[in-house]
Amino acid sequence: MKIHLLICCFILNLNCNTDKPILEETEITDTETPKEIIEEVENTPNPQKKYKILALGDSYTIGQSVCETCRFPEQLKSKLENNIANSEISLDVIAQTGWTTTNLQTAINSNNPSNDFDLVTLLIGVNNQYQNKAFSIYEAEFPQLLSKAIALAKGKSSKVIVISIPDYAYTPFGQSSSNSGTISQQLDLYNNFAETYSKENNVTFINITDITRNGLSNPELVASDGLHPSQLAYSKFVERLLPLAIEKLD
Repeated sequence: MKIHLLICCFILNLNCNTDKPILEETEITDTETPKEIIEEVENTPNPQKKYKILALGDSYTIGQSVCETCRFPEQLKSKLENNIANSEISLDVIAQTGWTTTNLQTAINSNNPSNDFDLVTLLIGVNNQYQNKAFSIYEAEFPQLLSKAIALAKGKSSKVIVISIPDYAYTPFGQSSSNSGTISQQLDLYNNFAETYSKENNVTFINITDITRNGLSNPELVASDGLHPSQLAYSKFVERLLPLAIEKLD
């Protein structure tokens, strides 16, 4: 009996004096993201990207003889919203049929737009040519307008696109003129000056004149008035403008 008790005490003593417990505590770390955080991330909307665009020009910008959403600034706005995820774009237009560079300067000063536009387009000069204004006026006023466009685009030349002047010689109206060939030559002079000056000042220049020179072979490029570009023609303008505009906004 005494021997049995001694053996029991010996066994108990071994269990009590062991440095390490027979079963160690295991710390369980939850490395997974709590369900509440996952739901919060999934339900948080992406911040909306808001951009401001300003289109400066004349009848080609206002979209004479086409619907409001058919003109190229509106088509560009719509395409940009479709191509830039979660974007909202506001569009301002300062343009009117018959405006020369002088008229556009006056209108900009009168409207006094803000200087925080993300993109500014400039298309001007056809009425200087059509109204037989001295080319020297365009040489003086186009640089002033481009400088103003840059200022309105947050002072960044990279946010401005100059668009070439369409050639109305390739329309029924232009063909009725006795000097349709001269029209094209003179518009080339205007466009060459605008392109050279734009590039010298690190401003993007885009040529759409060649599109309008298909107006006789493809009458669908001409609006119902027989003079201005149609919705189809403007959509072709936008095809060239869109990748440049996306790059400038992003």
